[in-house]
Amino acid sequence: MDEKDLIRRAKKGDTLALSKLLEQNYSFLVKYLMKVTLHPQIAEDLTQETMMKCIEKIQLYNGKSKFSSWLITIATNLFIDQQRRKKREKNWLEQERALRKMKWNAANMNEEWTDVLDVLAHINEEIRMPIVLKHYYGYSYEEIGKIMGIAEGTVKSRVSNGLKRVRKELAELEGV
Repeated sequence: MDEKDLIRRAKKGDTLALSKLLEQNYSFLVKYLMKVTLHPQIAEDLTQETMMKCIEKIQLYNGKSKFSSWLITIATNLFIDQQRRKKREKNWLEQERALRKMKWNAANMNEEWTDVLDVLAHINEEIRMPIVLKHYYGYSYEEIGKIMGIAEGTVKSRVSNGLKRVRKELAELEGV
């Protein structure tokens, strides 16, 4: 059964179809949120919240974008809302610990952890998110703008300025 059929059935109340849809997109969503949050537990929590929101709002999915893009939009909005609610100051020590743990886990699972991700770890989420969506997932500037609820020009600016910073920091790393 293809995705469109699963969506149609899920909207009609077929919990098995909805379950299959969520299962098919779970790991994609967790990986996206890991890159955005740089914190495994927050990524897992946001993934669960996104799945719950999807279950509640499946009727609102209009099919104008890919289902995975709709889930990313929900996840992104949940993350942004969480950041606004907390209005917390970043605890760099905790972030570094979480980053080291992610690197260790990646090494143990034979996954690649590049210097780029090290540099991204030190960039504000508002800049990191569009870079990840553009360069890891291939979304257009327009799609990213819709996902994040910002203007396309703002996305272009954030990606451009963010990439300049990434390149500069990578060049500094190579010079060391």
